[in-house]
Amino acid sequence: MIKIINCKNNINKLTNFLESRRTEKNNNLEIVNKIIQDIKKNKLKALLNYEKKFSKNKEIKLSTDRVNKSIKKLDPKVKKAIDYAYSRIWKFHLKQIKGLREKIVYFDKFKNKLEYRSVPIESVGIYVPGNLPSTLLMNSIPAKIAGVKKIILATPKINGKLNPAVLYAAKKMGIKEIYSMGGAQAIASFAYIQKVNKVIGPGNKYVAEAKRQLSGKIIGTETMYAGASEICVLADNKTDVNQIITSIVSQAEHDPDSQCILITKDKKIINKVKTGITKILKTLPRKKIATTSLKKNGLIIIVKNDKQILNVINEIAPEHLEINVKNYKKYDKKIFNVGSICNGRYTPMSVSDYTVGTNHVLPTSGSSKFSSGLNINEFIKKISVVTLSKLGVEKIGNPAITLSEFEQLYGHAQSIKSRMRRN
Repeated sequence: MIKIINCKNNINKLTNFLESRRTEKNNNLEIVNKIIQDIKKNKLKALLNYEKKFSKNKEIKLSTDRVNKSIKKLDPKVKKAIDYAYSRIWKFHLKQIKGLREKIVYFDKFKNKLEYRSVPIESVGIYVPGNLPSTLLMNSIPAKIAGVKKIILATPKINGKLNPAVLYAAKKMGIKEIYSMGGAQAIASFAYIQKVNKVIGPGNKYVAEAKRQLSGKIIGTETMYAGASEICVLADNKTDVNQIITSIVSQAEHDPDSQCILITKDKKIINKVKTGITKILKTLPRKKIATTSLKKNGLIIIVKNDKQILNVINEIAPEHLEINVKNYKKYDKKIFNVGSICNGRYTPMSVSDYTVGTNHVLPTSGSSKFSSGLNINEFIKKISVVTLSKLGVEKIGNPAITLSEFEQLYGHAQSIKSRMRRN
């Protein structure tokens, strides 16, 4: 079921496999573009048509009464768990705000004033798959702490029903504008109907493609690529095999496109892991999804030494990394390309998805090489403010004129000259 790649001699085979996975042909371009253009032109009428077509949904904007009625059905135990997760996620993300709102003010010797201000994005649309209240918390809490004034929620119905846990989490966050909509049409609606400044939140391949097509043109999106879930597990001959198996399966059940990777120097555990996975899949409710994921993207990577372990992990740049070895400290500070690290035998990645406090919206598909997981900075803009003095423009203007004329931008030069006394 799971592919085995031996990287002892070189990692070219691994690199080629990762490259082929990340450059799969996207067959959703035209479908998504059609939806976007239709909603751009026909607005609510088009949105309603797509919701009826894909979800048999006739109700888009949810009233407060409708939300409250749904919440009443929620198990108190689930409410309590959401409250607990909320408190820990809020506490951790609140610490990120320290120093972030401080503005930089600098006066040079010519009395020119240079400022660098931090301001929150004004409006954000959060997309939450229909059954994931934890994702709502992960996306909305940093936005709220950052100072975003308007947060709008889009969440699709599952089997024709709203998820009361998602709505409870939304109410707890003070989100009043809630829409029952999903897919590419929800992202297009955020852009052309609700007209938010930025859209965040995970979704299926159609949601991801819609965000890609609209990003930088109409709306902003996350600076990372948040695609199908990924996990790498680093294990040795002392690792509890059952922990390896359960961690791998926990991610495989997310999505058929999820990727689960075991990295080890110990060949003896491979058969035990493969046998254990086959066994646990028999009783897993999401067996079909997990099986597809493991057949398509599952890997066991054999390495020869610690240096190669580090090279392989940094090349993969996984979303999640479990370092399930006794001496994890010799690895974690040498790993630079990863979304989140879970150290030691008692730190399953799954708990970080819910109640640890760190964010579970993380970079995938190798994008941890250049981006971070969701954080307060995602909702803060930086603005430069310049106030030149009469003396200041005289002193710094001439070299600016020289550079603009060198670049053949003579209008720039004229604009500067018009502010200078010699003209």
